[in-house]
Amino acid sequence: MKLFSTLRSRIFLASSVLAILCIATAILIVNAQVTREAERTLEREIVTTSAQVDQLRSERARTFTLMARLIADQPKLKAAMATDDPPTVQDIARGYQSQLNASLVLVTNKTGLVLYNAGGSPRVADIAAHKPAILDALAGRDTIGLLPQPNGILEVVTVPVALDRPQHEILGTLSAGFLLDDALAAQLKKMTGSDVAFGMDGQILASTLPREQHPVLADRLRTIGITRVLLGGEEYEALPRPLTANGDATAAPSTGGPVAVILRSRTAQLQSLGTIHAGLLVTAVFAVLIATALSFTVSRTIAQPLAAITDVMREVSATGDLTRKIVLRHGRGWDDDDARLLAATFNTLTESVARFQREMSQRERLSALGRLSTVIAHEVRNPLMIIKASLHGLRQKEPSSAAVHEAVADINEEVARLNRIVNDVLDFARPIQFEVSPVNVNALCRESAAAAAASGPGAEVHLDLDPSVPTVRTDGERLRSAIVNMLINARHAVAGAAVAASATAPRGGAAAASTPVVSLRTRRYGERVQIAVADQGVGIAPNDLAQIFDPYFTTKRGGTGLGLPIAKNIVEGLGGTIAVTSALGAGTEILVDLPFDSSGIVGSKDGRIGRARPA
Repeated sequence: MKLFSTLRSRIFLASSVLAILCIATAILIVNAQVTREAERTLEREIVTTSAQVDQLRSERARTFTLMARLIADQPKLKAAMATDDPPTVQDIARGYQSQLNASLVLVTNKTGLVLYNAGGSPRVADIAAHKPAILDALAGRDTIGLLPQPNGILEVVTVPVALDRPQHEILGTLSAGFLLDDALAAQLKKMTGSDVAFGMDGQILASTLPREQHPVLADRLRTIGITRVLLGGEEYEALPRPLTANGDATAAPSTGGPVAVILRSRTAQLQSLGTIHAGLLVTAVFAVLIATALSFTVSRTIAQPLAAITDVMREVSATGDLTRKIVLRHGRGWDDDDARLLAATFNTLTESVARFQREMSQRERLSALGRLSTVIAHEVRNPLMIIKASLHGLRQKEPSSAAVHEAVADINEEVARLNRIVNDVLDFARPIQFEVSPVNVNALCRESAAAAAASGPGAEVHLDLDPSVPTVRTDGERLRSAIVNMLINARHAVAGAAVAASATAPRGGAAAASTPVVSLRTRRYGERVQIAVADQGVGIAPNDLAQIFDPYFTTKRGGTGLGLPIAKNIVEGLGGTIAVTSALGAGTEILVDLPFDSSGIVGSKDGRIGRARPA
């Protein structure tokens, strides 16, 4: 047959058939993978949106709880509630709703009687006042409750209002609520691109979808997992998310309980896939035509661009490295438009995906910054309130010298506290610069014990120093600050234990047979030295033990939550380790293990880099 008699013809036919088969196979594989990935992407977007709904709700609840606690701690409000007179409470509490930006503000007395109601109807106030949340708050516990409303779900945070002097007494409760309504659902849709609905008792109370679709959507309130629903001729994937008062979003939807339903249009997703499939088909046809018309040239040149494209796609698929780009190298006088177009399309696609990942990372950083700002704002607000109260006392007509002295002392103390907060934040945020020099560990421990004793009255620090501990090369000043911080914490824990012991002792009897103490111990183990700080204080709860090195976590009133994280940064930056063991009522022990020589060791927690410099 003359058709196959020449090499040119055979190459032409072989290259044409091969091009058709390869392109057809690639289209099928890509179409199948794109379809599967689109389905997975749709599910991931729904799950991500549900997590954002939970996060926004949790952040709002925490913010309302913090603000409600601050308001509940105001002396004027406590004095007004002590009168048990609604008009008196109303005069003091008026304006709290605008300050909190809340949908509901409710004040009750110790019997649950409503003293002040702002933003809610009398029926809503009566229902909220008789909820178990009020009883829990009267028992001294912060609570969160959910109430159905005609236009959404009202989430109510309730805190107790207590008087500590002359004796502890709960005067009543303060409740603040925010509404999960159409406005919040629209805000979430703008942020995530997903439709959101809130429902309770088998009804949709707020949604981004038209109200005529609510009866069909209400059936999704009792389902579990991702399901499909047809709304207005458009197919959606829906994921119900229980809204529980304790924040457990993994619980199964209960009958009539509050639920957030996250919806994503599957129809719109498939329409975009149709465009991609059509584009791939057009590209394939065009490539086949080029392969047929330029058989010999294509047969010689198509292997190189295809190999480059598939190699990069395979590498991106295997490693996830979206910075990899397709770079085509063409033969002399030849430029394959199809291969170049396909490479440019793939590069554009990877750039878009990488940009999306950067945007998501930026959102996560902004969310973390928001949480950090909330903590710092809370720590700064308390001293500012005390300073404001002291200045208010100085504005009185002809204040006594004792009152002026007390106000000035309070202002000076709170300014020092603010300065300490700022210094702690800067110490934690900035890279640690180490200055390594020979250090006598036992002498350093004696100086640290003396500095801790000078910080204020408290338990004596007992020293148990091993004389065999040699001089080590480390940053003495940094290590001293870490040990002093741990000793001060230990003395505070012992003071707390002493107060608890005196409170539980029989009236007229001795508080305890022996006074809890703080000890500082050194030991040598091989080529390392161990420093232990132990106390017989109140101890640390098991749930809190795992978080004591987390920034801004503290159980101590007035603490910044940065002391132990900074101490850990210092110890680990010097090449050592730090470990804590504790039991409630028995005390706490912190073990610091350091090498004899920290020269050249670089590093600190959270990826910040310090530099070891010889003195």
